[in-house]
Amino acid sequence: MCELWLLSKNLVALDTFLQHLLNAIQWGSFLALIAVGYTMVYGVLLLINFAHGDIFMVGAYVGFFIGTFLLGGFALRLPVALPAWLVAPLTILLSMAVTSLVGVTIERVAYRPLRKRGAQRLYLVITALMFGLLLEYGNLALLGARDRQFPELFAKEVYNVGGLSITNIKLLVILLSVLTMIALTFLVQRTRWGMAMRAISYDRLAVPLMGISTDAIIVTTFIVGSSLAALAGVMYGTAFPILSYDMGLLVGWQAFIAAVVGGIGSVRGAMVGGYILGFTQVFVVAFLPSTYRDLIAFTLLLVILAVRPTGLFGVARRTKV
Repeated sequence: MCELWLLSKNLVALDTFLQHLLNAIQWGSFLALIAVGYTMVYGVLLLINFAHGDIFMVGAYVGFFIGTFLLGGFALRLPVALPAWLVAPLTILLSMAVTSLVGVTIERVAYRPLRKRGAQRLYLVITALMFGLLLEYGNLALLGARDRQFPELFAKEVYNVGGLSITNIKLLVILLSVLTMIALTFLVQRTRWGMAMRAISYDRLAVPLMGISTDAIIVTTFIVGSSLAALAGVMYGTAFPILSYDMGLLVGWQAFIAAVVGGIGSVRGAMVGGYILGFTQVFVVAFLPSTYRDLIAFTLLLVILAVRPTGLFGVARRTKV
């Protein structure tokens, strides 16, 4: 009897651990997708785009309006109802397209004029912070402080596998994130745009001499980074269906810290950093009081930076004088 009790207790503990592991992979996927946007912009501009967390918020809200419209939740409706299987892909793609326009607009209106005039990097950082606040409080002014209920794009199904409770939404979030990161890795490593982006990161002054348009590469980088933030926003709304105007603030800072820990400027490092932070936060909440979540997570990350100041995959930059 004692052996059976110990065996059942171990199985319950294993099921609990695996459940927390799935939750950690899901949360790490959100942070990794947003962190990639931070690190890509830094790679081409040496700029921390502090507005990126609020671009994630914009993507979630754009997904809310597009998804609600496609599901017939507004007075203005489509003449023909769309099939249920088509609503989610259209919501994701249209949200990515609209949010990428927001990212490109910020680059054209705010960052490019300062770059052309040779402004110091500090002014770019201040401008990024200003645009983040502009998006956040613009949302508050236009839509109010009331939280929004994200539309149900997928019929939620729960699978019980060996004591684990797994939803189809959780599996979809993890699968989409992994596939997106694989595609992004291929894009950065195997395409001409990826080669040009890495070349700008290595030597920005030499790239125009090779006939490559720096502005075009920067715009493409903002499109990709903003699209990933929109994808994360729509998936976040699907998994945690309550949206607020300041939702991008804390999530954005966490993703930025993940990018720094992984090595700012390294796409692979941003992915790894996102999962490290996600795993740390989820498992701290699972086994300790939730008030220790950020304390322990950020302490661990400070220890990593103390050992490797450039992050896990970052490379120290040398400036020629």
